[in-house]
Amino acid sequence: MKEPKGVGRMWSLYKMGGFTPAIASMLGSQNAQQMAFIRSVNKEQRKQPMLETPLQELEYVVFDLETTGFYPTNGDEIISFGAVLMKGTELYEKETFYSLVNPKRRIPRAIVELTGLTNEMVQDAPDLMQVLHDFMEFIGKRLLIAHASGHDKQFLNAALWRTSKVNLNHRVLDTMLVAKWLEPKRASYALDDLLEEAGVPITERHHALEDSLMTARLWQSYLHRILDRNITTLGDLYAYLSKH
Repeated sequence: MKEPKGVGRMWSLYKMGGFTPAIASMLGSQNAQQMAFIRSVNKEQRKQPMLETPLQELEYVVFDLETTGFYPTNGDEIISFGAVLMKGTELYEKETFYSLVNPKRRIPRAIVELTGLTNEMVQDAPDLMQVLHDFMEFIGKRLLIAHASGHDKQFLNAALWRTSKVNLNHRVLDTMLVAKWLEPKRASYALDDLLEEAGVPITERHHALEDSLMTARLWQSYLHRILDRNITTLGDLYAYLSKH
């Protein structure tokens, strides 16, 4: 994936100690501030102790991305972010994040049909740096949750590296892995099937915010079951998941 014009030179200056003038000259003051903020949030996350925190006291951000395809290394881009806040088993349905992103490329017809997002809808949307900044501000130091998170982590890492030369430091808990542990004999772990099994109403699939809200309700259901097994901390949960 190609870097924005000037980023390679800026990064060379950064490594030689010229971080502020490099960013300011190559990206402009607004982008420089956004990059600095993203790097700061990511750095602070390393200091965040979570493993011994009770699951009922943890704050979570359940998120989802819609993209132009499956391969960020082959030019595919994020076209929308969605997220919702939780604390323990409580879902804050009004504490949400949603934004379209201008991918600066055409959205393939198959993705338009899948997501309902058209080229006209995203042409005036904010660019990736702006939305990524706002998303990182929303998630703060919280634990991230996603379903089949490999896709989302891949694109989020690519976006963070391309804009800010950092990798994601946040922990990401995958509801698919949790489902495989709780229900090891299921034939399908597709989100639709798990939602139906858990009695979660299916609203609008492949919409980043709606998928986030449905995944949050799924996690809500799973967390009650996890707590019923006397698994009380994130560290305990990871220990069980690592065996499956």
